Amino acid sequence: MNKSSSPSSLLFSFFVIFFYVFSSTLQILVKAEVPAAKTFKYVNEGMDYFGLVENNANYRPMKITNYPIRLCFFNTPDSYILGPGMGNANPTSLMRWVLTANHARPVHNKAKLIFSQNGNLELVDTYGRVAWQTRTANKGVVDIKLLPNGNLVLVDKKEVFLWQRFDYPTNTLLVGQGLRLGSSGGANRLTNGAYSMVLDTTEVNLLFKSPLSSKPLRYCNLIRSGDGQLHNVTLNIAPAADGPDYSNELRLEYLNNYHGFSGTTQTKYNRTLSIYRLSSDDNLHIYTYYEKGREDAWEETYTEFTSSWYAGECLLPEKCGLLGICENSQCVACPMPKGLMGWSKDCKLVNLPSCDVGAANVSYYRVDGVDHFLDTNNEGEGPMKIDDNDCKCMAFFYRKDTSMCLLTVQLSTLIKAQDSSSAERVTYIKY
Repeated sequence: MNKSSSPSSLLFSFFVIFFYVFSSTLQILVKAEVPAAKTFKYVNEGMDYFGLVENNANYRPMKITNYPIRLCFFNTPDSYILGPGMGNANPTSLMRWVLTANHARPVHNKAKLIFSQNGNLELVDTYGRVAWQTRTANKGVVDIKLLPNGNLVLVDKKEVFLWQRFDYPTNTLLVGQGLRLGSSGGANRLTNGAYSMVLDTTEVNLLFKSPLSSKPLRYCNLIRSGDGQLHNVTLNIAPAADGPDYSNELRLEYLNNYHGFSGTTQTKYNRTLSIYRLSSDDNLHIYTYYEKGREDAWEETYTEFTSSWYAGECLLPEKCGLLGICENSQCVACPMPKGLMGWSKDCKLVNLPSCDVGAANVSYYRVDGVDHFLDTNNEGEGPMKIDDNDCKCMAFFYRKDTSMCLLTVQLSTLIKAQDSSSAERVTYIKY
């Protein structure tokens, strides 16, 4: 007759099983270390290399390369930024920075980039401050790789990405990289100063952060999904299945659709070395790198706002500085209380009184036939009368044909209306 197990024997069996599982897990963790030969410690010291480099920087290259991409320390000039550089930094091949790691926390001479046996990659400044890290210690990382498209990755034994730089966009997308929802760290946006390109649940918009507004202002809608929620938008090359008419075409893919880049020429060369960038001029550009048979290895493949279509660069909020009328991508006039004056960088609003001192001190002057950069995305409020204005508003844009009114606290660039309804558009600016 079998006797039931005693509590002490059950407890002993539990500890045996626990010890076996723990030992096995420990062995797996120990086996998942980075081989000593692949660990490194790069010290940011020595000679600065000179050449044709973006932002007029000098650089210090490392041995982490995948031609024509190499990981470098870029001088800014009093501190250093870590990131891949694409190009050769010679007169025919500008080196462009892509996916910089510590742009918000620059480091100094003798900072260290350390890839440890535990699998963590970290950038440590001169005095021991960790400026940037991957936070991948003891997670199974065994190697680091710089891929042909510029993605820096940490992989496990099965070559699965445990961390990739593509998950942390800055102001640039590379081929295969995208914006995505549902994660922290700004993975849903490109940012450059006051400007950003943001993936929302159903749209991709260009936003401008004005110091006068509590929230960013949308000045352009790039993508609007009518088929469901957008979880990601990825920069890719058209597949071969699309046929020769789309050979090597770059596009922003989402759901089962894509946003193409109009005006791009179809090329016979591979466009894998392309970057989609929200640039310092507040415009969106695509630059493609290809050396063979060309004097300049870089080609500007696409620009979002050009003079070839309605409004063009006039849609950029700060195209004409603090104030100015823009037509055909050129700043053509400075609207003043006494009329339209010649435009210069000194064009700006005259003294703006506070409403607290009384409405008697507030007046408006009229400008005909212009739009605000928000008009393309906002028809305004109404219907209302011209007299129904808000003293706190810097200006209001009125449509006589619809009695709709757009109130705004930000002026900057005013767009010269070019359609048949331009005579119906009246703007009143506070002074």
